[in-house]
Amino acid sequence: MTNNDTATSLDYKAGFVAVLGRPNVGKSTLLNALLGQKVAAVSPKPQTTRRRQLGILTLDQAQVIFDDTPGLHKPLHKLGEYMNEEALSALKESDVILFVVDISRPPNEEDEMLAAAIREVLASKPERPVLMVYNKTDLLPGNQQQTHPSLYQALLPSVEAIAVSASQNVNLDGLLTAIIERLPSHPPYYDAEQLTDLYEREIVADLIREAALYNLSHEVPHGIAVRIDEFTERNETGAYIRATLFVERESQKGIVIGKGGAMLKKIGAQARQEIEAMSGRKVFLELRVKVRKNWRNDENILKAFGFNTEE
Repeated sequence: MTNNDTATSLDYKAGFVAVLGRPNVGKSTLLNALLGQKVAAVSPKPQTTRRRQLGILTLDQAQVIFDDTPGLHKPLHKLGEYMNEEALSALKESDVILFVVDISRPPNEEDEMLAAAIREVLASKPERPVLMVYNKTDLLPGNQQQTHPSLYQALLPSVEAIAVSASQNVNLDGLLTAIIERLPSHPPYYDAEQLTDLYEREIVADLIREAALYNLSHEVPHGIAVRIDEFTERNETGAYIRATLFVERESQKGIVIGKGGAMLKKIGAQARQEIEAMSGRKVFLELRVKVRKNWRNDENILKAFGFNTEE
């Protein structure tokens, strides 16, 4: 912001924007693109995001607080139930709702689930602003230019839609303008310098898991949790990070480590590169792998990993 008068002006706008969608529609990619900096882990695999994360964009005329959420899906374990609750909580608490869809594909059952949840909110709060975001327009097949949008529009007929490509930075300014127009008049909630509500060690844990998601196939990466065991500043330009990757089965441990430790080294190298890019300093990263059987269905372990299932 340019000065304190801007922040306290009646013309200033600030509010919380729930970024919602089924898994793998590009919510975190959209958040990073709108912020102009990576704060959320992304990968080609669904369910990369497991908890809510704020992305705070402070401008001269507005502060937009994006609430990135896990993808709404049919849960197969307690972790999945927690993830859905995170998304639905953001939906109910937000000032503006973004329903992000993958326009390159037709809607599925999970899109319909989220649309039903949004309709339920609108039934009691019809004034709540909602925007449907057609993401991945660069991947939309030419023969589906009319069909896919009409199918999504049928889910929420009265909601305005905006077409973007988060990965290609297409029409993000238009989306941002539409969001700001719908925000309430309010002074900023956060300092202008703050980008997210997560601590650096939490972002680091997500970036390590992101690297695992990129490099591991099948169901193995979805059974991984990351715990930061040590985070020590060694000097002004470096940090030492020691982390444990937890898997659910002994067979998965061998896959994550790889022959002669090759896979774990590959995950570590990619994670270190992302952490250094995020933090702007050199990092020494040490990883190990342990087994915690069926941890995604164990409430005590979920709490230990930072998933508060009682909220």
